[in-house]
Amino acid sequence: MHSRVSLVLVAVGCWSCWAGDVTIGGSLGAWPRILAPVGLEAKAGETGNYLILEGDSDAARMLGFRATQRCVRVLSVEETRRPQLKIVWEHPADVPVFQLPPEAVVFTRERWSGAPLVAGLRRGAGGVLWVAVAPGERGYERFPYLLAALSELGLSPPYRSHRLWAFFDSSYRTRADVDYLADRWRLAGIRGLHVAAWHYYEPDPERDEYLRRLVESCHRRGIQVYAWLELPHVSEKFWTDHPEWREKTALLQDAHLDWRRLMNLASRDCFAAASAGVLGLLERFDWDGVNLAELYFESLQGHENPSRFTPMNDDVRREFRGAHGFDPVELFNPASPRHFGKDASSLRAFLDFRAELSRRIQTQWMERLESARRSKPDLEIVLTHVDDRFDSRMRDAIGADAGSVLPMLDRHRFTFLIEDPATVWNLGPERYREIARQYAALTPRQDCLAIDLNIVERYQDVYPTKQQTGTELYQLIGEAARAFPRVALYFENSIQAQDAAWLASAGAAVVGFETDGRKTVVEAPYGAGIRWKGTALVDGRPWPVQDGETVWLPAGRHSLEPASQAPRTRLLDLTGELLSAASSRGALEFAYRSSARAYAILDKPPGKVKIDGAAVRPVILGLSLALPSGRHSVRVEAE
Repeated sequence: MHSRVSLVLVAVGCWSCWAGDVTIGGSLGAWPRILAPVGLEAKAGETGNYLILEGDSDAARMLGFRATQRCVRVLSVEETRRPQLKIVWEHPADVPVFQLPPEAVVFTRERWSGAPLVAGLRRGAGGVLWVAVAPGERGYERFPYLLAALSELGLSPPYRSHRLWAFFDSSYRTRADVDYLADRWRLAGIRGLHVAAWHYYEPDPERDEYLRRLVESCHRRGIQVYAWLELPHVSEKFWTDHPEWREKTALLQDAHLDWRRLMNLASRDCFAAASAGVLGLLERFDWDGVNLAELYFESLQGHENPSRFTPMNDDVRREFRGAHGFDPVELFNPASPRHFGKDASSLRAFLDFRAELSRRIQTQWMERLESARRSKPDLEIVLTHVDDRFDSRMRDAIGADAGSVLPMLDRHRFTFLIEDPATVWNLGPERYREIARQYAALTPRQDCLAIDLNIVERYQDVYPTKQQTGTELYQLIGEAARAFPRVALYFENSIQAQDAAWLASAGAAVVGFETDGRKTVVEAPYGAGIRWKGTALVDGRPWPVQDGETVWLPAGRHSLEPASQAPRTRLLDLTGELLSAASSRGALEFAYRSSARAYAILDKPPGKVKIDGAAVRPVILGLSLALPSGRHSVRVEAE
């Protein structure tokens, strides 16, 4: 049976003993912000399996953590499990140097002196985590990996999710085994993998075989696979073969910007050739969906940086000149009276034209991708679009206008994935609540919205790490998961090993979790997987959606209790949204909803399968049963 983990916090200057009552002086500080995103609760004045100590106290001295007369000024710290990571404090602090008990494991040191700052002890079924100084107001500005330290002391999160998407570029993983990667993604709660499809735009036997193995490995583990497109970049070969269709910058140079080679999709001939190639790509592989990502223009600096500003190809210039009477390239000629620094109204006319052109091109591609559903009816379409509401400068900078694109949801079936713009990556996790609020005013289709978090090095001055990791990452994911039905991470290769173990918990968005004796009550708006040893009753009935370690629950409020008998057939995992489940006369019955083809992982090969009451010949990979998109009921009888 599951047992709730209780954490006891002892603040600086307080007294405690390992077993018994705890007396606390002072507040819990930032510990609730550290623990809450992954389902843990800090309580003052209670005993528990895990004890957290700060600084010098009677409790710390009793366990062997003793302050010396020496102090060290801490600016940079070293994680013993990631010594190469640069961790810098925004505000240096003078911290006593402590002597530790011999059996203590040091997790964090001052980088230059080696003075211990975070350490831990195993104690029976629990442990002690000690920090030399409080973790800071936000919970991550000094020690990003406190949860990783607790994990090494044996602590596990009480629940998890499988709601995350992740982006994958095989060029970063050329030697990695696809089965190893798929196992790692599944444990991290990733249920949708968006694969950089431009590498496979042109057929190639060796590359194609790799992708087929990757897709099959993911499907066996219940991971959906999407073709991730980065138009107007089509492929390197497409760029080489068609110089006549290359996009131009405002300096009239070929738009080879960073790694992307941008093509002129406003050209009818270019659009026809590129879209035919994309449709062929979608037919060659067993995709579950396609992601039309970032289909607008360059760059984040907008018109202030002519060397990156697009589009300025002949087709766009000709169309704009016909409508407005001047060539937009004049906006970037310092000698012209229409230069953007002299003529604001002319610049406004082109920026508005550019945003409308972006919407028009997105509409063309949405219609073309929908034609792929004639042969792949379960194909989910995703439109990744940078947020231009929280940072309204995005419309003029890159032509992105969510307000003009979202009405397409009235005519087309797709998921609108909101990309967190680079300009706000230094802000806190609370921004996702505000982004969700702003988009709620733009569309009633909240179920079609998702959020994309960029887990990369930020260009702003940020502390303690350039890239979001540890507690900061969990806070970001936790807030995003409560604000949106689905959360995407860019990209899977940037997720550190220390972070992977807690990602699935951060994405769960559980809002209520109580244990009273043998019963646990859980409330989760999107469903969740609850750590549970053995079999379980859910809401008083035998429950077949469990694997002996995790019980998966639908959205809503549910109670769990130990069960005396295991179901004959079990559903171990499901990529779609679980709506209901039951064991009936030895058979497994469940209902689900999914915007793409779903995968049900069973505990044994199925015999007869019925979907919505009709017998079907199931598509099976190992123990993974492929199911159609939409809302359906399923009945599975074992062989």
